[in-house]
Amino acid sequence: MKVNIEIDCTPLEARQFFGLPDVGPMQMAVMDKLQQQMTQNIEKISPESLMQSWLDPKLAERFQDMFVAMAGLGGSQKKDRK
Repeated sequence: MKVNIEIDCTPLEARQFFGLPDVGPMQMAVMDKLQQQMTQNIEKISPESLMQSWLDPKLAERFQDMFVAMAGLGGSQKKDRK
């Protein structure tokens, strides 16, 4: 025997019928907090901010030091082989 039952109700009504909690206020609080954090951090990803961080003079010095160190390592490896 096969029985089909159709219930026409909203998701909220179904949750209430089964005794599940209403998570709507919690979801709204989390979304508000997320939106607040995103708006606070939007300044960090602005094009002007990104260009300033990429064109930092200290960063250029670090790259130069890194290339000098790499060239020094390459030179020392050649000396060790001879």
